[in-house]
Amino acid sequence: MNRPLLFLDVDGPLNPYAAQPERRPDGYITLRVPLGNGLRGDDPVLSSRRRPLRVWLNPGHGPALLRLGYELCWATTWMAEANRWIAPALGLPELPFVDFGDALFRERPDGVHWKTGPLVDHAAGRPFAWIDDEQSAPDHAYVASHHEGPALLHHVNPRIGLRESDFHTLTDFARALNSPESPESPTPG
Repeated sequence: MNRPLLFLDVDGPLNPYAAQPERRPDGYITLRVPLGNGLRGDDPVLSSRRRPLRVWLNPGHGPALLRLGYELCWATTWMAEANRWIAPALGLPELPFVDFGDALFRERPDGVHWKTGPLVDHAAGRPFAWIDDEQSAPDHAYVASHHEGPALLHHVNPRIGLRESDFHTLTDFARALNSPESPESPTPG
């Protein structure tokens, strides 16, 4: 059986950007990323900034993510730039990323997040987990009605980022896929 996909958002789960601005969370490093060079140039908020973007990252998250048994994939506005800036700081190898193309930041009238459709398309029926800080009920409904395989949409609080309990949830989901009761698990031979 193929490993499930783990779609990784950066800002929120890995970079707790909403934490108190004057206090870096324990265990995190500060990365200063200059704007430009293709970094989220379509983001109207960031394109008006003059100072480098402050990013807090926990180097322990990289090894912990690699131990989960998923195939990791960036699902972030950083897209390819996540491999340049985020992966090295976390000790991750270069990862595939979802290219959101024209869907980037495009609001939908049904309230579904602009990432949701492209992620379902990218997964193509394969089991996946998606960690993000912007999912809502319409996203859960969309995935349930448009994705044939198991999926976990896991919200991470952007004030605190990924925690041990989040890793347990991801581990439990992956284990459930391999359990004898799961329709996705191989039949005993």
